[in-house]
Amino acid sequence: MNDALLQDAPTDPAATSAPDRPVAGPHLVLASASPRRLALLQQIGIEPDALLPADIDETPRKSESPRELARRLARSKLDVAQDAARRRDDMRGSYLIAADTVVAVGRRVLPKAERLDEAADCLRLLSGRAHRVYTAVCVLSPKDRRRERLVESRVRFKRLSTREIEAYLSSGEWRGKAGGYAIQGLAGAFVVKLVGSHSAVVGLPLYETVSLLEGEGFPVRRNWGAIA
Repeated sequence: MNDALLQDAPTDPAATSAPDRPVAGPHLVLASASPRRLALLQQIGIEPDALLPADIDETPRKSESPRELARRLARSKLDVAQDAARRRDDMRGSYLIAADTVVAVGRRVLPKAERLDEAADCLRLLSGRAHRVYTAVCVLSPKDRRRERLVESRVRFKRLSTREIEAYLSSGEWRGKAGGYAIQGLAGAFVVKLVGSHSAVVGLPLYETVSLLEGEGFPVRRNWGAIA
């Protein structure tokens, strides 16, 4: 759902090559090392030519709302990726995609849990109540046109027992996830109701991403005939 890096992702700003596409066409760069965002694009037949992680400060600003934070971070990631891509001959003229996901209860932004106590606090807070997930996606075209969308989803968790929380924490699945959980994994068993976009909660709203790319002329379905 959020921005945890691939285990083999580089720590420097250099891009990581993505698997070869079955059909040639315009270059596409994903400004993220999130395995979930890559998998979501692959799900709809889009294979990025490269991954370009953008390392930015994700600390919320004073009085910044969760939706404003998601927008700002997605834009900042796109800015960083754009600067890096311009310094590489092989990435000039590429489409760029950047996204960010924020989990919030009211105006309180939950962290991307890195410590056990952070994840435990998140799960106890989310237990038996609804929360909102904001995912912003930004697209930059080869003509330097920017387009963006913000998707808001509402998720309600069941009331979690101490045993359920402890079992989930022991899985380690929470690490690096916004709100301390991954809806596409074990925590899917906690979800009583979801109103909005499942893919956005995972980390990338597919309908909106496709709309933005198509609006800028990217051939989204160019590989569909090659999928077995």
